Amino acid sequence: MISTYEFLATWLRARFSDSDRGASLVEYALLVALIAVACIVGIRFLGEEANEGFSNVGNSIGDAT
Repeated sequence: MISTYEFLATWLRARFSDSDRGASLVEYALLVALIAVACIVGIRFLGEEANEGFSNVGNSIGDAT
């Protein structure tokens, strides 16, 4: 079992240390999430535009024959 001294020492190190490892991890996770959302929105938009363009070309070819 952890003693009171060990608990207090661990808490003080966590509270007042200069380590920003956890904060950096959260920032990178938010950045990756934002990039993923931007990619999904972009692919959806471009997919609809491409589908519309291919449909127009297909209809034009079908009308020409």
